[in-house]
Formats: sequence, structure tokens, C-alpha cells
Amino acid sequence: MKIRPLNDRILVKRMASEEMSAGGIIIPDSAKEKPAEGEIVAVGPGKLSEKGERVAMDVKVGDVVLFSKYGGTDIKLDGVDFLIMREDDILGVVE
Repeated sequence: MKIRPLNDRILVKRMASEEMSAGGIIIPDSAKEKPAEGEIVAVGPGKLSEKGERVAMDVKVGDVVLFSKYGGTDIKLDGVDFLIMREDDILGVVE
């Protein structure tokens, strides 16, 4: 299934979380925190300005981004977890 985000929305695939702590302790799935880092899979065309013109997005497909812990809406497509969020919910791009 393919999804095309609308306006200034972005489809993000979360990065895999750490399996082991820094001290070598294995973390069970129930105790893992959701990662706040992901890769952009799809990007909408951009927000409409007050004049009716499209404002270009600052991010592109393939960028690795940081977002707030509770940002976006969780969805599941073909058994894979994704987030749909607005461009404003992104805190930064990892370079």
C-alpha cells in the first residue's frame, strides 16, 4: 500500500530501538521507550500560504529526523509501524 501525505504532513518510519543498555543489560520489549528518531518515507507537497501559494518543505525523503516523544499519529501499513506528522512536529534533521 502506498500513502501520499497531504499538505505539510510527513510519513516517518521509526528507527529500531536499542536492544541492550550501555551497561550490557538486555532490555525487554515491554520496557523499551519508543525512539524519537526516524527516517522520512514520504513528504507532502507543502503548506499553502495565505496567498494560496505552496511553501516548499525543509525536509525530503531519506532524511533522518528527531521528533517529540508523543508527536504524530501512529499507523500500521502492511505490518510496519509508521508515524504521520506535520513538518512543525520535527525538532531537527540528523546530519
